[in-house]
Amino acid sequence: MRFLARLLAMVCAFAFMVAFAVVLAKLTLQPSPASEALTHTNLHPGRSLRAYLDQPELRDAVRQIGGNVLLGVPFGVLVPVVAPKTRGVLRVLLLTATVMLLVEFAQGALVTGRAFDIDDVILNTSGALIGYLLLGRRLSRAVHARGSRSEKEQDLSDSA
Repeated sequence: MRFLARLLAMVCAFAFMVAFAVVLAKLTLQPSPASEALTHTNLHPGRSLRAYLDQPELRDAVRQIGGNVLLGVPFGVLVPVVAPKTRGVLRVLLLTATVMLLVEFAQGALVTGRAFDIDDVILNTSGALIGYLLLGRRLSRAVHARGSRSEKEQDLSDSA
């Protein structure tokens, strides 16, 4: 029975990950020709954050910053469930940063009206950290119970 519950949890997590990938692609890789003149590449951490916070409407800053943080949360929750070898803060952060860097490179190089922004990568990765710490770590441990003491010690060292 435990095997079926684990299998169901992994299938559900995989389905959510696929759905998330579709949403991520739709949000980030759709051309925006109307924004072409407004886009600019940002390689300086904090520059876009300052621009967001300098906007006259707080709502716009919250939408930009919060949206980018929320976009990373599913990685922190689902990746350790779908791929248990990615469990651990550093692994989740590195995987998320790599995926988000690839998305940003694709935006900057291939998509009209979109640009590379390092602050988006930082915010997405921060969201993954939040998701992992709030739910991903516990959910992964529940689905992929570790048996031996050395595996538990390895998990603790990965979380540090």
